[in-house]
Amino acid sequence: MTGEFTRIERAERRRNRVRGALTYVLLTFWALVVLFPFYWMILTSLKSYGAYNSEYTPRFFTLSPTLQNYADAFTAAPLGRYLVNTLIFTVITTAAMLIVITLAAYAFARFEFRGKNIVFTLFLSLMMIPNELVVITNFVTITNLDLRNTFLGLILPSITSVFYIYLLKENFAQVPDSLYYAAKVDGTSDLKYLFKVMIPICRPTLITVTILKIIECWNSYVWPRLITDDKAYFLVSNGIQEIRENGFGRENVPAMMAAVVVISVPLILLFLIFRKKVMAGVARGGTKG
Repeated sequence: MTGEFTRIERAERRRNRVRGALTYVLLTFWALVVLFPFYWMILTSLKSYGAYNSEYTPRFFTLSPTLQNYADAFTAAPLGRYLVNTLIFTVITTAAMLIVITLAAYAFARFEFRGKNIVFTLFLSLMMIPNELVVITNFVTITNLDLRNTFLGLILPSITSVFYIYLLKENFAQVPDSLYYAAKVDGTSDLKYLFKVMIPICRPTLITVTILKIIECWNSYVWPRLITDDKAYFLVSNGIQEIRENGFGRENVPAMMAAVVVISVPLILLFLIFRKKVMAGVARGGTKG
C-alpha cells in the first residue's frame, strides 16, 4: 500500500508540474501579446524617418536608434502646452470628483433618511443611460452656459461618477457600525468621523478610484473634442489628432509614435508605482464583511 500511495503522489506531482508549466507558458504568451504594441510603439519612435520608410518588411529591432523624433514632437506642434492643459484638467477634475463621490457615498452608506434605497436604486439606474445621450445633454447645457472653450466647461461634466459612488459606498458599508456609534458617544461630528476613520480605512479603494480617474481624464477624447475648438484648450488626445491632421500627417509615423510615447509614459509610470494599491483596492471592493 505504501508503494502504491508513493506512486500516486509522484504521478500527482508530475501532473501539477505539467499544469504549472502550461500555465506559465500561456501567461508568458499572453504577456507578450499584450506588451508587443508598446514595444512596437517605442521601437518605431526610435527609427529615423528614412529608415522607417525604407523598410519594405517591418523589422523588430533597429541598429541605429535616434531621439530626433522626440525633438520633432515638441517643435512641430505645441505638445508641451497640450500636456500642461491635460495636467490641469486631470488634477482639478480628479480632486473635485473625489470630494463629490466621497460625500455622496458616505451619505448613502451611513445616513438614514426616507426613501434612501429608492433614491440609490434610481441613482444606479443612471448607469444604464448610454454615454452618447449624456454627451449630447451636457453639450447643450455647457453651450447654453457659454462655457465652451473653457476649463470649467471641460471639467464640470466629469466631476461625478455613479459607479465610483457605488464602489465607495460598498466599502464604507463594510466599516463596522460600532465604530460610528463609539465616535458619536465621544462627540465626534459626522465629517470628522469621515476624515478620521472612514477615509483612512478605505484608502486603498480611494487610491484605486483616483488612479482610474486620472487615466480616464488623461485619455479623454470625445468630450474635449466636442467642447473645444480653440487650440489653447486642447488636451493631449485631441492634440495628437490635430498634429496628425495639420502637423506630421500620415507620413512621419516615427514622430507621431514619439508623441504617443511622451503621452503614454506618465500613465505607465503611475500604474507601475501604485499597482499594489490598485490591486488592494480592487480586492477590497470585491470583499464583503
